[in-house]
Amino acid sequence: MKQERLINRPFIALSFSAFLFFASFNMIIPMLPDFLTSLGGGEYKGLIIALFTITAGISRPFSGKLADKIGRLPVMIFGAVVCFVAGLSYPFVTGIIAFFALRLLHGFSTGFTPTGNAAYVADIVPINRRGEAMGIIGVAISVGTASGNAIGGYIGSIYPIDYVFYASALSAIISIVILSGMNETLADRVSFNFGLLKLKRDEILEKKVIVPAIYMALSVYSFGLVLTIMPDYSAHLNISNKGLFFAVFVLASLGVRIVAGKISDKIGRVKVLKVSSFILAIAMVLIALSNSLISLMGAGVLFGIGVGMNSPTVFAWAIDLAEDHKRGKALATLYIFLEIGIGMGAFISGWVYENSTANFARTFYMGAGFALLAFVYLNIATAIRKMR
Repeated sequence: MKQERLINRPFIALSFSAFLFFASFNMIIPMLPDFLTSLGGGEYKGLIIALFTITAGISRPFSGKLADKIGRLPVMIFGAVVCFVAGLSYPFVTGIIAFFALRLLHGFSTGFTPTGNAAYVADIVPINRRGEAMGIIGVAISVGTASGNAIGGYIGSIYPIDYVFYASALSAIISIVILSGMNETLADRVSFNFGLLKLKRDEILEKKVIVPAIYMALSVYSFGLVLTIMPDYSAHLNISNKGLFFAVFVLASLGVRIVAGKISDKIGRVKVLKVSSFILAIAMVLIALSNSLISLMGAGVLFGIGVGMNSPTVFAWAIDLAEDHKRGKALATLYIFLEIGIGMGAFISGWVYENSTANFARTFYMGAGFALLAFVYLNIATAIRKMR
């Protein structure tokens, strides 16, 4: 079902659906630390993102297999339905255990929808424009993420937090409506049966994409750190809208995504990734040194540039390495390591931070260390490959 043109009706519809889906679950992130604190669990803020990524990571092998068996659309729709149900459920949470149980449930949403989304994109775009395509769909995702964070932060600053959760659910249901009107791209499909949920050992990870997957885990550590620590760091710097940093860095990544994707199509994925990981390290250091709104937002712009270069390029690299009939599995593998990286960033940063402002700097410096480790790993791994 590949089209000669990059921009076509399915691509536009998918982009809009992705925008709404990512807006949905990101809308609540700026408000969750305060929400957990109100439940008496302020010292467990590191688990807000970490638990979410656990179930997202666990579900990836299943979503990858199902995307290659029953189709891309059912996988995307299931994840969006989970997002809708979770959004409606948060207002009824009254205790810490129930909150963390819901975070675990909510994680299934990103365990499914993005896997089907990426496989669908790869099905319909020209092979020689994959990097550009992932950059464009990344723009839709970034705008959704930025809009969600900014809107959630704004709603939460003037209305009760329940309104944020309801807005999140509304965004998810509109995403579902759009997906329901699209055509499936997987040609040889089978009907769902519970036997498909039984995974063999060789169905969990795609070995051909292990190098980009490990790089992914190391490079997105800083993203998990930012998701966990930035709301408190913003408050520490007297920034009232806790979603502002998210909006700035995501918006900064928009144009960069398309350009970086196109450049990686021409000069190769690895060269672009080496630059992006180094930029992420510098951004983490500048965030640690920030002492005002202006300096933090400036660091946020640089962070956005690094993220914007990194994401579409590493996804295009994985698609390049994957066999067509194992595309869902390969992308699921990449997402598993993405969740591992984000989860590590969230959990370790929460542990280092310990809810104490005195620990902000060392927390962000550790993020810089992981970005540099990604840079070093990429150089070593690619050098080894050239020697073989």
